[in-house]
Amino acid sequence: MSSIMDAVRPDLPALTGPLPGPKARAVIERDRTFVSPSYTRDYPLVASRGEGAIVIDVDGNRFLDFNAGIAVVAAGHCHPRVVEAIQRQAAELIHMSGTDFYYESLAELAARLAALAPGGGARKVAFGNSGAEAIECALKLARYHTRRERFLAFFGAFHGRTMGALSLTGSKQVQRAGFGPLVPEVHHIPYAYCYRCAYGKHPETCAVDCVKVIEEQLVRTILPASELAAIVVEPVQGEGGYVVPPAKFFDELQQVARRLGCVLIADEVQTGMGRTGRMWASQHFGLEPDILAVAKGIASGLPLGATIARADLMAWPPGAHASTFGGNPVSCAAALATLELLETELVDNARRMGEYLMERMADWPRRFRHVGQVRGLGLMIGIELVKSQDTRERFPELRDRVVRGAFERGLLILGAGPNSIRLSPPLTISREQADFALTVLEELLA
Repeated sequence: MSSIMDAVRPDLPALTGPLPGPKARAVIERDRTFVSPSYTRDYPLVASRGEGAIVIDVDGNRFLDFNAGIAVVAAGHCHPRVVEAIQRQAAELIHMSGTDFYYESLAELAARLAALAPGGGARKVAFGNSGAEAIECALKLARYHTRRERFLAFFGAFHGRTMGALSLTGSKQVQRAGFGPLVPEVHHIPYAYCYRCAYGKHPETCAVDCVKVIEEQLVRTILPASELAAIVVEPVQGEGGYVVPPAKFFDELQQVARRLGCVLIADEVQTGMGRTGRMWASQHFGLEPDILAVAKGIASGLPLGATIARADLMAWPPGAHASTFGGNPVSCAAALATLELLETELVDNARRMGEYLMERMADWPRRFRHVGQVRGLGLMIGIELVKSQDTRERFPELRDRVVRGAFERGLLILGAGPNSIRLSPPLTISREQADFALTVLEELLA
């Protein structure tokens, strides 16, 4: 692409040569020598700079990021208002530890999050540094409040890699292998589907049947209701394949939680902060969790996690839970700037652009024989690839080829679940950027 075109359309990809380039190859070789091999890298992107939905690598190649840094940079890469808030705060105070002292910004952010939490009522907030820490806090709080020890989670779920969060995770065998024993007495059931028909064929019936398993099988056999501390659920399952359950699933789940007297924890680490076209994915389903775990998009790239709980539930004493860096002043400044952007423009743009993407992809299962289903809310969209639409046999090899092919055309996407592509761009994307991404995917799927 010419330098003139680069100047005209800096919001679209431009590749300068074969990938990876020479500088990227040098970085990758050094990485292989010194960095943990446990990190997953689907393609050789070596990021150098970012602006909005564009990422530029060390060789000057320009990519369209439909990952948003793994659903993190809600306001896009280096949004000027977020950058300005970070710079201003970093020049005044970087750290003092909000668990031992007070920050004005920490109290302000907690008040804002408490007011925004789904369900209303008085809420309190504990801060950490990540989604996994937000989940760990939620687990501890549920045990402390209920004086019970067991948890219920779902197959396909991803809640993090720390030991408690990993015990809930039911996504990939490699994430758990070799780390046992994990936290005991964590039980898993299917997420809004049954094994007979997999995703999507009988959503309402399967959703109800899945929840019935809790009382009709688990509680009757191996899971005493008096020992169940919490049910932990993603409103839209992320790594499991961007699976959107019917509202009936959550209607039933909330009723079961109330009958069993346990806490309902919503993991909105990936789905929250406007990702689905509303501030929280829970709002699409009338879900009113007792505890909400938040991270990723909350600070547009800075490390921050938050556990938002009913005020009567978060009633533990000083020292019961804390985090040295959680609620760091710089991260709080980034989060407050991000929240302002979300409430004034970005949530609405996520809704509108999500509707546009879904409208353009509505006929993909008819046009492309390997597309089994397109599903999603807002800018959290999954494309399921199958060998046959009749059998819905999964086609992970094709998914991986599409992901790599997109990279080679300047589009950054990732997989989710065993055979799905995830689209989770920054909430700032334009129609032109959406059109570019869909054109690339259509070419690859054809």
